[in-house]
Amino acid sequence: MKLRSSDINIKNRRARFDYEISDTFTAGMVLTGTEIKSLRQGKGSLTDTFCFVADGEVWVKNMYIAEYFYGSYNNHSARRDRKLLLTKKEIAKLGKTGKEAGFTIVPLKVFINEKGLAKMLIGIGRGKKEYDKRQSIKERDDRRSIARVMQK
Repeated sequence: MKLRSSDINIKNRRARFDYEISDTFTAGMVLTGTEIKSLRQGKGSLTDTFCFVADGEVWVKNMYIAEYFYGSYNNHSARRDRKLLLTKKEIAKLGKTGKEAGFTIVPLKVFINEKGLAKMLIGIGRGKKEYDKRQSIKERDDRRSIARVMQK
């Protein structure tokens, strides 16, 4: 079974729960051949992944892309640092807010656009406190209960 590009949608579910996202950016990704083939099969994860700015470039660290099954000695390492492609203005804004206390750059989603290019949605997030997380859980449970009542 072959997946369409719209079917590949790898999300970081913990990001919106752990962080309050204030601004989002869509970035291109610099990948090798075996990495994009593996991503198109949907074999990737954003668990424990974060971004950082170094020397005017944005990098994603600890992103998991499974090794391509048919890859030979040219196969990639699964958790290497990968470069993200953004404009200079966006990199400057990320660099400025990333240095502020309490803010971090969080990957939210990896997808393949209509042109077949791998893109990553990243956001500037501020960590939530424990009581904010409880409020998020309560709101989610309320939405589920309302949906159940509406179905019946």
